[in-house]
Amino acid sequence: MARFIEVDGMSDPTLHHEAVRLAGEDAQVAKALHKALDKHHDATVQRFSRASDASTLGAMWDEALRQGEIPGAYWALLTHRTLTPELRQRAFGEVHMLSHLVGASNRADIRRLVALEGDNVDLRDKLDHQTIRVQQLVEERDAVSAELNRHVVADAERRRREVADPVPVVDATALLSKLANQTARRERTESDAAEARREVTRLQDELERLRLHAAALDTELAAAESQLRAINDAETDAPEARAPCLLGQRILYVGGRPSSTPAIRDLVLRHGGEFQHHDGGIEDRKGLLESAVGWAELVMFPVDCIDHDSAGRLKRLCMKLGTTYVPLRTASVASFAAVITDAIGKPAAARFPSPWEEFAPRHA
Repeated sequence: MARFIEVDGMSDPTLHHEAVRLAGEDAQVAKALHKALDKHHDATVQRFSRASDASTLGAMWDEALRQGEIPGAYWALLTHRTLTPELRQRAFGEVHMLSHLVGASNRADIRRLVALEGDNVDLRDKLDHQTIRVQQLVEERDAVSAELNRHVVADAERRRREVADPVPVVDATALLSKLANQTARRERTESDAAEARREVTRLQDELERLRLHAAALDTELAAAESQLRAINDAETDAPEARAPCLLGQRILYVGGRPSSTPAIRDLVLRHGGEFQHHDGGIEDRKGLLESAVGWAELVMFPVDCIDHDSAGRLKRLCMKLGTTYVPLRTASVASFAAVITDAIGKPAAARFPSPWEEFAPRHA
C-alpha cells in the first residue's frame, strides 16, 4: 500500500480499511493487491487450483477450516474459477463467526498474562543461575588446562633428563579426558542459557502484547462501571446523573450484535441523545443507509461486527456528507460506553473527531 498512499503512522485497522476502499475504486490498486496476495498464498492457491468443481472446492475449504489454515485457503477459495455464490456465502459466514470467538478468550488472556509474568521471573532466575554456572565451568576448564600444561612441561623436562626411561602418559591422558568432559558440560550449559534467553525474549514480547490488550479492556471496563454508577445515581435522583452529555445529538449505530443494541440505545437516550440503528445490510436494506447517515450527527460502528463493503461505503457517505464517524474496537456495550464516557466533560466541538482529520493529511 506504500506505493499508493502514505502509510507511516497509520494504524493496522485504518490501513486495512483504506486498502479495501482503494481496491474498490482503483483497478491498479486492486490488481497490485491481488498479485501480492497470490504470491503470499502461492502454495495454497496452487493446491486449490486442482479442484475441478464446487463440491471438491468445498471439501478442500472444510479441511483447511478444520486445520486452522484460514487466510490462504480463504483467498484461494474466493479467487477460484468454480466458486459458487452459495459456497462464497457459506465461507464468509464461517470466517465472520470466528470473530465472535475473540471476545470469549479475553479472560483466558488475562489469566495467561499473570502466568507469563510468573514464568518470566522463573526464567530470569534460571538464566542467572545458568550464567553463574557457565562462569564456574570456564574457571574449572582454565584450571584444568593450566594443570595439564604444567604436566606437559614436566614431562618434557623428564624426557630431556631421562631419555632411556619410558614416558608415563597415564596422568596426561586422564587430564585430557577430564578437560574434554568439562568442555562438553560448558557447551551444553551455554546452549541451555542461549535457549533460555530466546524464551525470555519471546515471553517478554507476548507479555507486552497482553499488557496492551489488558489496558484496552481496563479502559472499557472503567467506562462500563462509570455508566452503571450513572444508572444507579439516576435511580436515586442524584443531581449529577441528570445532566445529559449528548444534548439531543443524533447518533446512528451501524452493525453490531442484536443482543447488545438495546443496551446501547438505552445508554444514548439516558444521556439525552437520539438513536437509530442500521444492521449494515443483513436485514435492513443498504439503500436506507444513506438517508440514515444524512439524519445523523454522529455515526458509530464496531469494526469486528460489520462487513468490509458496508464499512467502506459508510465511511465514504460520512466523508461526502461531512458527518463525524467513530469506529469502535468491538461490538460490546463496554466499547461504546468508553467513547461516551470519554466525551463527558469535553466541549461539544471536541467530543468526537472530525471525519476529515483522518484523511486530510494523506490527501493534502
